[in-house]
Amino acid sequence: LVETETKSEPSIEAVKNVTKTDILLGHPESMDISEDKPEAFSKALLKVEDIDENDKDNPQLVSEYVNDIYQYMKELEKKYPVKSKFLEGYEITGKMRAILIDWLCQVHHRFHLLQETLYLTVSIIDRFLQMYPVPRNKLQLVGVTAMLIASKYEEMYAPEVADFVYITDNAYQKKDIREMEALILRTLDFGMGKPLCLHFLRRNSKAGGVDASKHTMAKYLMELTIIEYDMVQYYPSEIAAAALCLSMKLLDGTKWTDTLEHYSSYSEEDLSPLMKKLCSLVIKAETYKLTAVRTKYASSKFMKISSCSELKGQVVKELASQNDL
Repeated sequence: LVETETKSEPSIEAVKNVTKTDILLGHPESMDISEDKPEAFSKALLKVEDIDENDKDNPQLVSEYVNDIYQYMKELEKKYPVKSKFLEGYEITGKMRAILIDWLCQVHHRFHLLQETLYLTVSIIDRFLQMYPVPRNKLQLVGVTAMLIASKYEEMYAPEVADFVYITDNAYQKKDIREMEALILRTLDFGMGKPLCLHFLRRNSKAGGVDASKHTMAKYLMELTIIEYDMVQYYPSEIAAAALCLSMKLLDGTKWTDTLEHYSSYSEEDLSPLMKKLCSLVIKAETYKLTAVRTKYASSKFMKISSCSELKGQVVKELASQNDL
């Protein structure tokens, strides 16, 4: 995304120049005053920091239009909704989905893939399953094919079809995966661009100036949600904001600031119901048979965050007890 926007920067600047000079009859100053002054006043009123102020000399961070990019992403996530209880009436159940995604988390780890690839895999699976009735004997095929597609989209060096044949113990052949790939892409109209939780979390973490432990705990909380069938209807931006807000609350009681509310577009009050659900998932993970996510975040690579005492504390128990799940 950054690379694409950077390449297009000259053309965008050219359009801006035409707008300021030709349309406004040679008075660019009037445009600057009308656009910048209300924004500056609004930010001052809300005590909102400009988190991109120091990035203006770095073209890769596209600070000039990064806010427009995230606004577009907020609109785009609504274009690809996943309905609550979308498996009702289908042969596949929420439990089958959970088992599949837990296994895919292990495959993802085995192949050393990017975090984005895992989230996109789950997004593709859910969107496809709610549109196409899949028999249970084809569910694993859908899973590995979705990961193949996601890998092609996100990875520099994607696993080959033969790797996915091997990982399924030859339950499917190359031909099966290629046919399923074509079916998934046609069904989803080749729409692979749904924003991911990670995109929003990185922006929120920057807005909050959070340390690595808070960011990592938020990643753990987000990843717990991908297993849970009852969480599919939430937008990625909601999950990312709630996960960070909860991690800040648990680790040192840091407040959700005006700056975080501005850049995430969610207040702490908005996030409260989802934070309670996340606490329920944390408690459930302690005894859940599907352990891929918890085991992953118990490693030193992820600061052993799933084993930290704060996730077993009274705050989590109290919030979970208020959850109406």
